[in-house]
Amino acid sequence: MNRPHYILLPANPLFIAMTFLIAFFINLLPWGQWDGVPDFVALVLVFWSIHQPRKIGIVIGFCMGLVIDVHDATLLGQTALAYTLLSYFAIMMHRRVLWFSPLGQALHILPLLLLTQAVQLVLRLLISGKFPGWFYFAESLVSMLLWPLLSWMLLAPQRRAINRDDNRPI
Repeated sequence: MNRPHYILLPANPLFIAMTFLIAFFINLLPWGQWDGVPDFVALVLVFWSIHQPRKIGIVIGFCMGLVIDVHDATLLGQTALAYTLLSYFAIMMHRRVLWFSPLGQALHILPLLLLTQAVQLVLRLLISGKFPGWFYFAESLVSMLLWPLLSWMLLAPQRRAINRDDNRPI
């Protein structure tokens, strides 16, 4: 417990919306359909559900899931259901996760991301009957590896001081 604890500024709602928009645009890139490429909207949704559960909730997860469903031309509601569950479980355990280091947090979000993919896989199997292979779950592992970097990047604007003072340690 020798890690420094920062007093964070409040998250700007415009910044939160911008991160969702950027994550959606990254998901629009053509390499987003390959196996192993993380779902950046899901990562941003988990991050903000853990760090700002009163601002980002289940409704935002559902709406972002519908947008992804329309973009991917999948069964309408498939990703929405998965993101709703993802947001719910992230909000449910947000107090516990924040006590850990970014690597510990990554281990906590791995089951959430695997659950999201499992829900999407079950619905895909019910609709088409085709199993995409076990490499399908590599997306969650890559997302887990990206979690410390994403966490550092999204918390950076909240760490800055309003009035910079060289004599103040925070």
